[in-house]
Amino acid sequence: MPRLSEVISALDDLWPAERAESWDAVGTVVGDPDQEVTRVLFAVDPVQDIVDEAVKLGAGLLVTHHPLYLRGTTTVAASTFKGRVAHTLIKNDIALHVAHTNADTADPGVSDALAGALGLRVVRPLVPDPSDPEGRRGLGRVCELDAPVTVREFAARAAERLPATAQGVRVAGDPDAPVRTVAVSGGSGDSLFDHVRAAGVDAFLTADLRHHPASEFIADRAHSPLALLDAAHWATEWPWCELAAAQLDEISDRHGWDLRVHVSRTVTDPWTAHAASSRPTDTSGAPN
Repeated sequence: MPRLSEVISALDDLWPAERAESWDAVGTVVGDPDQEVTRVLFAVDPVQDIVDEAVKLGAGLLVTHHPLYLRGTTTVAASTFKGRVAHTLIKNDIALHVAHTNADTADPGVSDALAGALGLRVVRPLVPDPSDPEGRRGLGRVCELDAPVTVREFAARAAERLPATAQGVRVAGDPDAPVRTVAVSGGSGDSLFDHVRAAGVDAFLTADLRHHPASEFIADRAHSPLALLDAAHWATEWPWCELAAAQLDEISDRHGWDLRVHVSRTVTDPWTAHAASSRPTDTSGAPN
């Protein structure tokens, strides 16, 4: 069986830490480099439910997309929820490794997995990484559909193919407009609006779209008469877990490690319920 240091070295080859954003916190959070690893669990969030799942599974390594400590801390006391996560991991000899923005820009990365889940053909990065001479790495992806659909139909496809969440998929723009090209970005994507406009696509699917940026983007019809599709943050990033697990499976087979690689199906999206408006198509005005 491989040591943790060997598995981490393979993961670092997939998602080098130096390709993470300067503000990010990636890499190994807890773990003994010399411990043997037989099972690995992939998940989006390093929360207690996921750590408990890793304990039950007997995993020696948990790989998450989101960091446990994105900002500095002065305590890992078990009286805090993050401290409890750290204590549970250490007590059960489970290492935690994070691949965040270095996985976002990887080839393949988070947005490739999102595009694959939606049945899209990737054409190029939305925001190319200037350090990649082949032009394959970068944030987001510009994609094509095999055949045109309406915005309404594409939203229905996304709601069906992405993991189910209380939010579902929200749409801004003409639901009957045709969609041939799509930009996608797993996770929060409204900082990429300028790149989406420049890409000349028909729709942009991402997560965490805020009122004012989305309103201004849609109102600028002269420059960007395209649709916005807002899915749950967790749902847009979960497909990466399956992609990453498959990559580690291939590495394990190549090295003869015989790792057991798993993907958590636990929903860690924070929103748990949704109450639809009683008159969703009435735009005549707010109630008195």
